Amino acid sequence: MKGKGLIAEFKDFINRGNVIDMAVGIIIGAAFTSIVTSLVDNIINPIITLVTGGNGANVGGLAIPVTDEQSIDFGAFLSAIINFLIIAFCVFLIVKAFNKMKDKGKLMRRKNGVEEVETAPVCPFCLEEVNVGATKCCHCASELPDPAVPTYEPVS
Repeated sequence: MKGKGLIAEFKDFINRGNVIDMAVGIIIGAAFTSIVTSLVDNIINPIITLVTGGNGANVGGLAIPVTDEQSIDFGAFLSAIINFLIIAFCVFLIVKAFNKMKDKGKLMRRKNGVEEVETAPVCPFCLEEVNVGATKCCHCASELPDPAVPTYEPVS
C-alpha cells in the first residue's frame, strides 16, 4: 500500500479551512500592526516628546549615547511597549466581541415567545460537556443512555 504523494498531502493541508483562516488572520494582523505603529510613531511619540522636552529625533530624548553609532534607546523600547499594549487590547476587544456574538447567535432561541438558552449536553457520569449526538463520553468513556442532546432553559 503506497501512501499519498507529497503534492497530494500539501494540497490536503492547504485546502483545510483553518489554514486559509489563519493566513487571512496573519495578513490582517500585519496590516493592523502597521496602523498601530503609525499611531504610536506619528501621534503618541510626538506627545511624549512634547511632554518630556525631547529634541524631536527620538522619543523625549530618552536615548543615552554609548558610541557615535549606538545608543541605549529607551524611547524605542517605550514605543514597542505602547504598540504591544494597543494591539493586545484591540485583540482582546475583538475576541470578546466575537465570543459575545457567537454566544448570542448560537445559544438563544425563541419558543412560544420565551427566550431560551441552549445548554450543551453533559455526561451523567463525569459531568463533563459532550458533543451533541455523542453516544459515548469522550472524557470518561462511559456509554451514554441516549445520544446527547442540548437542553434549553428559559432566560430569566
